[in-house]
Amino acid sequence: MADDRPVPLDEYPVHQVPLSMKHVATGDRNAYDRCIFHVLDHTGRALLILGLGVYPNLGVIDAYATFRTGDTLHAVRASDALGEDRTRLAVGPLRIDVQEPLRRLRLRCADELLSCDLTWTAAFPALWEPHHLQRRGDRLTLEGRRFVQAGTVQGAIRAGGERFTVAPGSWTGTRDRSWGVRPLPGEDGGRLAGDHPTEGFHWIWCPVAFEDRFLMVVTQEDADGYRSLNDATVVRPGHRDRQLGWPRADITYLPGTRHPERALIRLGDPREPGELEVEILASSPLAVGAGYPPAGDWQHGTWRGRGWVDRRTYDMKSPDPLAAYGVTDHSARFRLDGRTGYGIFEHGTFGRHDPSGFTGFDSVAP
Repeated sequence: MADDRPVPLDEYPVHQVPLSMKHVATGDRNAYDRCIFHVLDHTGRALLILGLGVYPNLGVIDAYATFRTGDTLHAVRASDALGEDRTRLAVGPLRIDVQEPLRRLRLRCADELLSCDLTWTAAFPALWEPHHLQRRGDRLTLEGRRFVQAGTVQGAIRAGGERFTVAPGSWTGTRDRSWGVRPLPGEDGGRLAGDHPTEGFHWIWCPVAFEDRFLMVVTQEDADGYRSLNDATVVRPGHRDRQLGWPRADITYLPGTRHPERALIRLGDPREPGELEVEILASSPLAVGAGYPPAGDWQHGTWRGRGWVDRRTYDMKSPDPLAAYGVTDHSARFRLDGRTGYGIFEHGTFGRHDPSGFTGFDSVAP
């Protein structure tokens, strides 16, 4: 018999449906609630990615941290049974403390391979991303609500025998909070998956912090270029958020790959036209270490037993084959109208994409 006693969060007036906060309002096994942080060095020397997620209908909480420096990627991952106190964002050696909601958070990883203790402070208000919907045939497979934010970061990271001092002015932090339903490992897609195979996927997710403004660009396109997600918004403190129309990206790939070397994103607001130049600094495929599909060694929401902790070091001298079928986070330097900013150019393109000239999963840039 299930234990239906109240949980600590039930003390607060935050309920959205007549259920305990222990339960989500859907019985979908793929329900999730998670976050991701990026901490990047402005020279391209280092990129830290840290995230935590809960999967209420699978009873799992997990977290990860990856740190790319040079040709080495250090990764620490942890998973455990989901407890009743949802305000305790900790699993294994990884912990996130919300010190002031939407303003200040503390990020920690206490492991012999990779450790960090960082204070993330918002520099701009949080911005809603578009409501994200995705279907396979008639089935809703993804429905996500997300907000994104940029800030300063201070503290230290230790990995590979080195200590990296993280300070505002030479490092930037971005973060994303999302919840809803999205595909998780272990499910048979049934007839709809067979009848509606993925022909192609093209994705750009791009939060950028400038000194006086924050810019967010996100697009998703199908194989024929049909755009199912689209937004470009600039946030300036003291001003109303401004939508910048229909962004169009011209991406230059490393020959023989789909690895971006640079990009130019044309922003479509006729009142404030602009071209966002993207210079790639460091790259970290989310399928390597961070648990995003199609990772072969561990994926989010996977039950590994109580108290599971795993640590690995990856040699990144050669492109990982999984990167060709997943999303890669690139730290980047951006230029817009004489301003220089820093942030993340997250990009994934696999399968057919007619606007880019990719004809199938084995197609690469000339």
